[in-house]
Amino acid sequence: MFTGIVTAKGRVRAITGDDVKRFEIEAPYDADKIDMGASIAHAGACLTVVEKENTSTGCWYALEVSPETLRLTTLGGWREGDEVNLERALAIGQELGGHLVTGHVDGIGEVVERRMEGEWIVFSIKPPMELNKFIAKKGSITVDGVSLTVNEASRESFEIMIIPHTAEVTSLGRLQAGDRVNLEVDLMARYAARLNEFSEG
Repeated sequence: MFTGIVTAKGRVRAITGDDVKRFEIEAPYDADKIDMGASIAHAGACLTVVEKENTSTGCWYALEVSPETLRLTTLGGWREGDEVNLERALAIGQELGGHLVTGHVDGIGEVVERRMEGEWIVFSIKPPMELNKFIAKKGSITVDGVSLTVNEASRESFEIMIIPHTAEVTSLGRLQAGDRVNLEVDLMARYAARLNEFSEG
C-alpha cells in the first residue's frame, strides 16, 4: 500500500527488452535500505525491484515490466531521461499523509487544459469513461502517483489544483495539454459504487 505522497523524483536511466521491458531507475535512495523484491510506486504503478546498486548520488535499481502493465499505464511511453514520481511502500506506523493507494493503475487520463490561478496550477483531465462514476468533487484521486483532491468534476473531465511545492517536487509541474497520466481512483469510491450496484439489483 501507498499514500500518494511522492518521496522522490527518479530518472529513467536505461530501457531494454521487447515484450518484457527492463527499466533502470536512478533514485536518491540508499540501495542497502531497499530489499530485493521491494515494491516501489512509479508514477502510481507498483513495481518490483529485481536488481540494485549504490552510486555516488544515491542508487540505481532495475524493474521488469510486463506487456499488460505497459499497455494499461503510461510506462510504455517512457523514454530514457524521463522524470518519474517515486514512493516507497507504506510501513506500519508511518504517517498517512495522503489517502490509501494500491499502486494499481485504473486507467490513463489526458490533460486537456493547464492554466494558472495565481501561483497555483490548475489541470483539467479527461479520464476513461468507465472511471467517471468514481470521481467526485472534493474526493481523492491519484495522478501519476500523487494524492490530490478533485476540485471540480463533470461527466467528461475533472479539475485538480497543485501548489508550487507539489509542482517542484513531483513531475506534475511539467505536464502540458495532451500529456497522458496514470490514474487511480479512490478505494472508498470504488467500493461504494460496487455496493450501489448490488443495492440496485
